[in-house]
Amino acid sequence: MSENIENIPAQKPALLLVDDDEVFCQVLSRALTKREYQVSVAYDSENARSLAREHHPEYAIVDLRIGNESGLGVIKELLDIAPEIRIVVLTGYASISTAVESIKLGAIHYLTKPAEIDEILQAFYYDKGDVAADLQTQPMSARRLEWEHLQKVLQDNQGNISAAARAMNMHRRTLQRKLSKKPVKN
Repeated sequence: MSENIENIPAQKPALLLVDDDEVFCQVLSRALTKREYQVSVAYDSENARSLAREHHPEYAIVDLRIGNESGLGVIKELLDIAPEIRIVVLTGYASISTAVESIKLGAIHYLTKPAEIDEILQAFYYDKGDVAADLQTQPMSARRLEWEHLQKVLQDNQGNISAAARAMNMHRRTLQRKLSKKPVKN
């Protein structure tokens, strides 16, 4: 990222953190509060919508998986409530298809967990692409290709595991087991 943290405005805005991991939210919320953000925390999409209407946050950090819900839907809902909100998706289950969809739906950036607090804050001010971004020198491994394919089919079926399993002619439990594993790096 070419922009520096110094570009962050002096007056800290309201920020909505949407993640179902309560411990993670406590830790991240404390770090953001120390940086003088006014943090509201939602553990599900319904609470996220309610807090967004109440606090009108300028920024949001949204997990891709919120319990059984998709953070992709939360992106759209938050932008419907507050069209100027800047959203960063933060996930431990990164895939190319969800990164692309997050940006198409209006997120400003997409980061994988774990991410440093300064990296998350910089992402809010990172509006343009980076022509100096690292290019992969090796093709994806077969395991990573499988992970990407599973994520794409799941997304095509609106997160419905049973429908995605049927589409791939796979048993639902097999798909759930494969999805519960962390994605392989490459």
